[in-house]
Amino acid sequence: MPPFALPRRLAAELIGTAFLLATVIGSGIMAERLAGGNVAIALMGNTIPTGAILVVLILVFSQVSGAHFNPAVTLAFALRKVMPAGDVAPYIAAQIAGGLIGMLAAHLMFEESLFQVSVKARTGGAQWFAEVVATFGLLMAIFGTLFRRPEAVPYAVGLYITAAYWFTASTSFANPAVTIARSFTDTFSGIDPAHMPVFILAQLAGAVLATFVCAWVFAEGK
Repeated sequence: MPPFALPRRLAAELIGTAFLLATVIGSGIMAERLAGGNVAIALMGNTIPTGAILVVLILVFSQVSGAHFNPAVTLAFALRKVMPAGDVAPYIAAQIAGGLIGMLAAHLMFEESLFQVSVKARTGGAQWFAEVVATFGLLMAIFGTLFRRPEAVPYAVGLYITAAYWFTASTSFANPAVTIARSFTDTFSGIDPAHMPVFILAQLAGAVLATFVCAWVFAEGK
């Protein structure tokens, strides 16, 4: 099958990232409303839909755009020279735009104010390190599964994020587009915009580290 034209790939990235953020933010709102103040139950209600929608979205769009939905993933594939350098900026722009659209859709569905700024503190060395670990692990799941079982990538990513919500101190944002969109929701899944830049730097660091480590680990026969 010939590659899809760039506009179609960008549409896939925008739509997929929009549905991802609508799920992350919308399920957080729903979970918090139904959990009766139990934060653990609310987090579980946020976790399961996020892992599930990732499986669906990657199955739907992987043959069109690669189903990145994440600037850190796009950067990693560019570093591995498996996508044109000229596609990187358009992909990232589509992902960020899609994330913001998904955020607005979640607010609209739950009758929240459309335009918000989060005041939820998410900062400190432990959480920054957690984002390095979370993003490293996400890229490890992608590259490791692509190495032997590419058809299993959707399930590996969905299960990894489900687990990483709970084993990382940051609840595993692992995605700059997600981080940006979540800074504009003052709901369960928000992050104070002042804390966003270091999260993004940590995510990019984790992605770059994973790219080179995985390239070495999975270099069969070398």
